[in-house]
Amino acid sequence: MGSKAKKESQARPSQWGLIWRGFRKHRLGNIGTGIILLFVLMAIGAQFIAPYPYDKQFRSYPFVRPSTLHFRSESGFSLRPYVYALKRSFDPETYQPLFTEDTSKKYYIHFFVHGDTYRFLGIFKTDIHLFGAQAKDGSTAPVFLFGTDQFGRDLFSRTMVGSWISLAVGPLVIIFSMPFAILFGGISGYYGGWIDMLMQRVFEVFMAIPGLPILLALGAALAGMGLPPAQQFLGIIIILSLIGWAGTARVIRGQILAIREMDFVTAAKAAGSNDLRIILRHITPNITSYLVVAATLTIPGMILTEATLSFLGLGIHEPMASWGSLLNAANNISGIEQHPWLLIPGVFIVITVLAFNFMGDAIRDAVDPYSIV
Repeated sequence: MGSKAKKESQARPSQWGLIWRGFRKHRLGNIGTGIILLFVLMAIGAQFIAPYPYDKQFRSYPFVRPSTLHFRSESGFSLRPYVYALKRSFDPETYQPLFTEDTSKKYYIHFFVHGDTYRFLGIFKTDIHLFGAQAKDGSTAPVFLFGTDQFGRDLFSRTMVGSWISLAVGPLVIIFSMPFAILFGGISGYYGGWIDMLMQRVFEVFMAIPGLPILLALGAALAGMGLPPAQQFLGIIIILSLIGWAGTARVIRGQILAIREMDFVTAAKAAGSNDLRIILRHITPNITSYLVVAATLTIPGMILTEATLSFLGLGIHEPMASWGSLLNAANNISGIEQHPWLLIPGVFIVITVLAFNFMGDAIRDAVDPYSIV
């Protein structure tokens, strides 16, 4: 009899096992998670994937269209893709430079090539890049998979390097803001009384602050300080963290108000456990699933907010790049009509936000106690 009960207990999945089982059944959530993991790996290896430094300028190649990879020529099909050399001319009407393919010169795509030196992950120096273009005689030519901007900077390289900032802003805001939400929301919900009343008023003050005008004002103030790019990024993280924590704290307070009246909390108090032990050992594990869902669904909003600030020129500044700051070059209709490839970073923003939303929905459904697993 005892062995049978033991086998049943071993076969019964844990709470996290049930959550994982439910998450795996959510197809869109799995797709979104895969995309996020792919983009994270892309951001980690951005300097290796990018053929050029994000701030390198090819002054002779402003507003070049994305390079076309060719696989077929007059000699037949080629497994190794190649690009043609670029021939420069001028539009007689607009006097803008025009670039056409010079089919007399081919540059084949080679992998793991030597190029500009960079410090990989800030640890060691290397000059190995994922790919580059080289002719049979050994000469090289620039290849622009996403085209170039007005300064001749490779948009593909800037998009790869900019992914680090755009993907890091959401998790960093969560890391900065979530402890405040847990601390103040937990104190308010657990102790109640006049402490709860005071905390509620503090939450309401922060939630009453108009988010967008404050973000614009603080972003403009930050932009006017002339800070280095790293400090600008940290300033944006702090601004977003201060504005976004109150709503989460209020929800945590409501959950803890309900949990503190449950029997296991009463039993812990009767057993002589102090408040800190009750909060850490008994209450916090019961709100972990909500914290995971809240964090996952908050990240896409933070990515969009940073992109908005950078697009308006109030976020990440030159020469650093984020997906939002790259879109700043496409801030008028005529520019978009003439250079539509400048919108490519916006595609990455849309895909990332959708992927996080898909993953967040999957996690929310998986932790729902009323869902059927």
